[in-house]
Amino acid sequence: MKLYYAPGACSLASHIVAREAGIEIALEKVDTRTKRTEADRDFLAINPKGYVPALELVDGEVLTEGAAILQYLADSKPDAGLAPAHGTLARSRLHEALSYVSSELHKSYTPLFNPATSEEVREERKAYLVKRYSLLDQVLADQPFLLGEDFSVADAYLFTVTQWAGYVSLDLSDFQALDAFQARVRSRPAVQAALQAEGLVPAKAA
Repeated sequence: MKLYYAPGACSLASHIVAREAGIEIALEKVDTRTKRTEADRDFLAINPKGYVPALELVDGEVLTEGAAILQYLADSKPDAGLAPAHGTLARSRLHEALSYVSSELHKSYTPLFNPATSEEVREERKAYLVKRYSLLDQVLADQPFLLGEDFSVADAYLFTVTQWAGYVSLDLSDFQALDAFQARVRSRPAVQAALQAEGLVPAKAA
């Protein structure tokens, strides 16, 4: 399989999950501005939506949308325990968490990365994000991960989008449980490996 990604973008969550599950994937970086890949392919021919992540499967099919890719990878290696079994309430809780991160957090960051966004809209979006993060901080004050004691694909997604706070000057310093969560996830070997592979942290000296 091949993951089309942009360093630090939401595709990082899929990259993390693949490493957590022990799934070997090839990586191909995408310039989201020019829509060209590092192999000089037209990314729009691969994913007409024009954004990452996109996962090219072994049969040549391409799967898009982060939440779908995260669950596909987890279900490919169920023994890794990254997603609860289908048909359970726990799986519905996973859908709930992924939907919350996608609709309430991920989409709220989008205008903050646009230089044309007005200051008024920026402040409104930041206030909205703080409100939404406050709920997650309460959850994480009582348990280490979004679904409880075990790391799941939802945690990879939350970690990834929360990394963006520093890039858009969003102050989350009041949320101690969230900060501890970020540190907890960042320390995982698979997460460190993904961050290093994308050039987001220095590679460790041999």
